[in-house]
Amino acid sequence: MDRFLYLTFDGLSRGAVYAAFALALVLIWRAARIVNFAQGAMAVATAYAGYSVTNATGSYWLGFIVAIVGGLVLGALVERVVMRFVDHSSPLNGVVVALGLVLIIQGVLGMIYGNEFRPAEAPFSRDAFQLGDVALLSRYDLFVFAAVGTVVVLLTLLFTRTSTGLRMRAAAFAPDVSRLLGVPVSGMLTLGWALAAAVGSLAGMLVVPTELGLHPNAMDLLFISAFTAAVVGGLDSPVGAVVGGLIVGLLLTYVSGYLGATVAPMAVLILLVVVLLGRPDGLFSRAKARTA
Repeated sequence: MDRFLYLTFDGLSRGAVYAAFALALVLIWRAARIVNFAQGAMAVATAYAGYSVTNATGSYWLGFIVAIVGGLVLGALVERVVMRFVDHSSPLNGVVVALGLVLIIQGVLGMIYGNEFRPAEAPFSRDAFQLGDVALLSRYDLFVFAAVGTVVVLLTLLFTRTSTGLRMRAAAFAPDVSRLLGVPVSGMLTLGWALAAAVGSLAGMLVVPTELGLHPNAMDLLFISAFTAAVVGGLDSPVGAVVGGLIVGLLLTYVSGYLGATVAPMAVLILLVVVLLGRPDGLFSRAKARTA
């Protein structure tokens, strides 16, 4: 029972990071109807920038801010310079371009920083609090929950309580009508990419200290887990992204704890296949209106 409780708390902590990354994927999907397969590589790039600033200044928080702001800038730049000129007549075009970006970003990072793992320190202790013989959450786990919870609340307020959020939703679901009503659709699309990249950067900064460290390919497995979380919850559902992230986090932790870490990636892929076969629109997808 003690082991189960420990794995549960650890899974929720990991799931919170997957939820943040899945939210980034959902933001892009809602804005441009594309899965940004370059999201992981973009998060690695900003994490390198953040930890470079941390190493140069000795301030984790300055590096943390640089990573988030770098995500905003990188997301806007990718949309303005690359994705805006992609022919979206076929969804495959955007996927191919995003995969090309992954190779470019990882190649550049490898040339600049090398291909060895670089250690990344956490801002708080990762030693778990003890309740009797049960290991609960660490200070860093609490920081992860607070950071992800803050992002969820801020995004909810943005999309439900502000005119900017209303314009973003309108531009995503009815771009032609929005243009007629004076909504700057292209600007809203750029803002959506920027916000998604910033959230992805946050997830990257949160997960790097819990893994082997910084590496050009450090986010590959994270992307697979986050993509699975987004699909499980539904690519159109921010709430589904959060719930899906927690489900995937718990699944990975339970499988790793009881069956071994080598089996965990297979469990994620099995979950992805099962959801795609049984409910391809996700657990929190809305029912579609009949057209005939």
